[in-house]
Amino acid sequence: MRLYYLFTILVLLLSGLTKTSAQTATTAAYKADPKREFRGVWVATVENIDWPAKGNVNTDSQKQQLINILNAHQQTGINAVMFQVRPAADAFYAKSREPWSKWLTGKQGQAPDQVYDPLDFAITEAHKRNMELHAWFNPYRATNDGKFSALSPKHITNTKPEWFFIYGGIKLFNPGIPEVREYIVRVILDVVDNYDIDGVHMDDYFYPYAIAGQHINDADAYKQYGGAFNDIRDWRRNNVDLLIKMLSDSIHKHKPHMKFGISPFGIWANKFQNPDGSDTHGGDSYYELYADSRKWIKEGWLDYINPQLYWPMNYPNADFDKLVDWWSDNTYNRHLYVGQAAYRINERKVLAFKRPGEMPDQIKYLRNNPRVQGSVYFSSTSLLDNRLGFTDSLKQTYYRHPALPPVMLWLDSVPPNIPRNFAAKALNKTVRLTWETPLLAADKEPVYGYVIYRFEGTEKIDLGDAKNILHIQYNSEPAYNDTTVQRGKTYSYVITAIDRLKNESDRSPTLAVTVQ
Repeated sequence: MRLYYLFTILVLLLSGLTKTSAQTATTAAYKADPKREFRGVWVATVENIDWPAKGNVNTDSQKQQLINILNAHQQTGINAVMFQVRPAADAFYAKSREPWSKWLTGKQGQAPDQVYDPLDFAITEAHKRNMELHAWFNPYRATNDGKFSALSPKHITNTKPEWFFIYGGIKLFNPGIPEVREYIVRVILDVVDNYDIDGVHMDDYFYPYAIAGQHINDADAYKQYGGAFNDIRDWRRNNVDLLIKMLSDSIHKHKPHMKFGISPFGIWANKFQNPDGSDTHGGDSYYELYADSRKWIKEGWLDYINPQLYWPMNYPNADFDKLVDWWSDNTYNRHLYVGQAAYRINERKVLAFKRPGEMPDQIKYLRNNPRVQGSVYFSSTSLLDNRLGFTDSLKQTYYRHPALPPVMLWLDSVPPNIPRNFAAKALNKTVRLTWETPLLAADKEPVYGYVIYRFEGTEKIDLGDAKNILHIQYNSEPAYNDTTVQRGKTYSYVITAIDRLKNESDRSPTLAVTVQ
């Protein structure tokens, strides 16, 4: 699905095997245990990459498999899931104008054996585990293979064949047709309006990656709709811009708190192509995919950008470090979450990924940059495989303490009020915490959840240190049982409230409890 782009220039096979002195200095001291950090993972459904298991069409076993996946990621410290709901103009959700995905039921258009809504189920289970769920859409891919006869009669390629061109043996929406853009917006708004998702997420597939000998068949559309453009390439780029702007306006109008982000190819443009580009020598999104991802963030159309930096540190043609620095200089006060290649850990082709310290060093590098707010890993299965012990290192070191997602003050800057009548009582190896719902915030938004902090003995009350977070919950239940206490110890507790965008209230009074 998200295979890294193969460069035409040969690279040094030994690149990245050893750290340079500059890299060592950069990663030696870093900001450990941030209280706010986006820690995401892609759960890919296309070709059954991550879920459901191929051939597993039984509803109960699909549910259990997804629960197992979410449980494992929760234990790792992940706090956000990018869940693929529309891989190829099909659906992993019931309230859709498009047919059920063949990767869910084995046949496109066929409903699950016990009718359920996978997206609704995934949202509920993610929120139970204090994870955000971002619905991941592929905007333009209509098929993932050439087996067109197996498509549902109701598939959009059959009902609107004039909207598509074939490239690389698959059918793709023609982005230059206005009705196509309007249709894609409506498809995504179906999910925004009907599901309790936390964000809308799109990946890197806009116009197709170049294939030798292939030609994009959009000359008729250019003739009909491209009158203002002398160059078809500029017209194509504008077509994608129009969709992103339409989506941004529509999503935020329908639900002002909704996050909208895109995960583009990791290189916007190379400096040898464009003076504003990065010091790299690889494929690019601006010229090849007609995707001006830098413009989308600069214009404020996106809430976050999530470039796929699927290369190691010090890689000759696409240096992870340089790309992180370039993107951090081009985020225009929006969030930057870096896509990291968990799937490449321990691969043979680039020996740097056989070094156990490669991915941890990348995390350290990101945390040293205040304009980077987190990571997203491709993909779920790769993390579950614990390649070279990387997942263990997340659990034990980098994600050992929980983290809240970073706030988006341009969407919502009004925090909730303080929880009322906070009380704590020791009950047989348990401390029972209760409180009352805060008064409505100034913006009238109801409370979404709570954060509970715990301190032992005479520890300083510091809500800025993630190690003091005992529990984060994404529900409004006004109670929590701390079952991790020890007899004879005294604990102090503080509680805050959070809203949908994780703005945090002022703290409650501190309550001290001695466990007898």
